[in-house]
Amino acid sequence: MTAQLTSSTGVPRAQQGRLLVVEDEPAILDTVSRFLLFLGYDVRTAATASDALATARSFLPELILLDVMLPDADGFEVMRRLRQDGLPLAVVFLTARDSRKDLIRGLTEGGDDYVTKPFGLDELAARVTAVLRRTRQRERSDPMLRVADLELDTLTYIVRRAGVPLDLAPTEFRLLRYLMLHHGRVVPRAQLLEHVWSYDFNGDDTVVATYISYLRRKMDPLGPPLIHTQRGVGYSLREPRC
Repeated sequence: MTAQLTSSTGVPRAQQGRLLVVEDEPAILDTVSRFLLFLGYDVRTAATASDALATARSFLPELILLDVMLPDADGFEVMRRLRQDGLPLAVVFLTARDSRKDLIRGLTEGGDDYVTKPFGLDELAARVTAVLRRTRQRERSDPMLRVADLELDTLTYIVRRAGVPLDLAPTEFRLLRYLMLHHGRVVPRAQLLEHVWSYDFNGDDTVVATYISYLRRKMDPLGPPLIHTQRGVGYSLREPRC
């Protein structure tokens, strides 16, 4: 039997939480990520805005430690795009900026905390713990997305239709989640490509149609079709008409 990896506090790593660290200074990125791994978190890293967006959309972290100054965009733009995706993650900004203007902007645009460099690792860990505690309490109130008889749990990643569990691949889950967040509206293919895949995705947009067909094959046998095509525009997820 494989032993379960635990943190220095004895808590299983999987229970500590998933974190994404976004920082373009290699020394800081390495130090912070190693420290959080030592504490038992499941950690991914990114050094650019584009990598941060792609990783967040696939890894679905609970919290992102986000540098404000990145080479290809600022952290505020990264947070804005992730908020548009509806990703249920907390954001703690990491930055050398210490002006009140930046502090206010970071918090009013959706950030949960703000840490000014240089910072102590113990202080950072305490802030991560505090923010996760607050956000988990909010999410427990109702982590479910529901449209008709379709349910998607944003905490456990369990999806059910008519009470039957659906086995979805990560991209299928992200696509369905985005459609549910925008249910009742037609979502253009370009918007799905930007927010489900990656904003710099250069592939053929037929990939959207392919994954829509995957979802339909799994969902439609269990009830009336929920995903509808708006020809030449995109797709919508809506309740069946009586």
